[in-house]
Amino acid sequence: MQLPRYIAHRGLSAHAPENTLAAIQAASDASCEWVELDVQCLGDGTPVIWHDASVDRCSNGKGALINMTRNDIRPLDVGSWFSQDFRGERMALLDEALSLVSALGLGLNLELKINTGHDPAALARVAVHRARQVLPLDQLLVSSFDMSALETARAEDEALALGLLYEAVPRRWASDAERLRPTSVHADWTQLDQERLIEIQAAELAMLCYTVNEPERFSSWWDHGVTGVFTDDPGLFDTRYQRRTRGDGSRKPR
Repeated sequence: MQLPRYIAHRGLSAHAPENTLAAIQAASDASCEWVELDVQCLGDGTPVIWHDASVDRCSNGKGALINMTRNDIRPLDVGSWFSQDFRGERMALLDEALSLVSALGLGLNLELKINTGHDPAALARVAVHRARQVLPLDQLLVSSFDMSALETARAEDEALALGLLYEAVPRRWASDAERLRPTSVHADWTQLDQERLIEIQAAELAMLCYTVNEPERFSSWWDHGVTGVFTDDPGLFDTRYQRRTRGDGSRKPR
């Protein structure tokens, strides 16, 4: 798998509400090649693109996702909190997001988000099955902090590219890698350890860092061999990925 240097974190989340169809479209408009999105299930089992355990932060509603159904989330406005330009944006179903990612020709890092009370295996099965129906193997990377979710994902598809997701890469990472056979290791760049990075490079795995929005502070890590970064705005690093807009925020024709 040829992973890019920059992956738009939760879509182009510096310019559109995170984890929405608008953020995916904005990433494509900015010439990004890949996006990262979070998936979890509602209480009725519907997989949706969402990060938090509740809808409180990024919508006009209140409540935990685990207590909600597809009918409950449909009226929610998940765009106005970011900007009135996105008023009326709806929570994206996994199927809607996958369809748009495919139509735009993007690669996808799909993070299996396991919040309290959710079943890791159930999420992994439904997410991997649906993603593999839409995206080719070289455009799909599945990651998670939850190793049991990744074990289920690996059992679902032996050829699937997996990413081991940590805050700081632990000493046990090699044991996880031996069991799960990943393509990449992901970590918080502020907790990156050069010794672990050398080990990961020796194992011929990609090293991806999140969430990098300070190019100058991060710059030395490129020299140490980091493969790529998750960033809210790839345009901070390279003008080729700056979103081209009119004054009203709409896309300029190229």
